[in-house]
Amino acid sequence: MSEPVHYRRILLAEDEEAMRTYLTRALEKAGYAVDSVDCGTAALPLLEKAEYDLLLSDIVMPEMDGIELAQLCNEISPDTKVMFITGFAAVSLKACTDQPQAKVLSKPFHLRDLVLEVDRVFADPCEARL
Repeated sequence: MSEPVHYRRILLAEDEEAMRTYLTRALEKAGYAVDSVDCGTAALPLLEKAEYDLLLSDIVMPEMDGIELAQLCNEISPDTKVMFITGFAAVSLKACTDQPQAKVLSKPFHLRDLVLEVDRVFADPCEARL
């Protein structure tokens, strides 16, 4: 039987290659279409030319952190939802104040938990787009 298809596009910004690979595989296995980049500056051109349903970004990255990326995402693509992943609790608190609508998932987490949280983001009853 084939994998479920959600018809949702996710842009993943994660600087750690192994983590980026694992997250991409888990989300694709769950039926999401995923484009992944290794830094925030690489994500911007993708946000400008394609529509994404979710920006999933590490907070601590070189060149441009995830919070700055999310702020630019809100300007470029205001309908794109934002979810952060981080290994730093203090950074997590900053993300909550700078991007109050964004979900923050703290590392370490199980890949199953990530997929559940992404599913929850899209299960929002206020979500009108498909």
